[in-house]
Amino acid sequence: MGILSAFLILIMSVAAVFAVHTKDLIGASLLLGFVSLISAILFYLLQAPDVAMAEASIGAALTTAIFIMAVKKTKRFEDE
Repeated sequence: MGILSAFLILIMSVAAVFAVHTKDLIGASLLLGFVSLISAILFYLLQAPDVAMAEASIGAALTTAIFIMAVKKTKRFEDE
């Protein structure tokens, strides 16, 4: 489980860095949803299935949907 956790943490860290540096706001929202999904998987591996379900449903699904709806009402790309 240690190697799998380390691999997931590495993927989560890379996705978080890409989310911060991307200019496309919908892409950043999707990457943040991906980070939340990976953290839900890590919570499940740490034997906290209730926290994992809450993170997956609220963090990955609901928050990402709200971010995308908010970005759709504004400009999609950040000005340089």
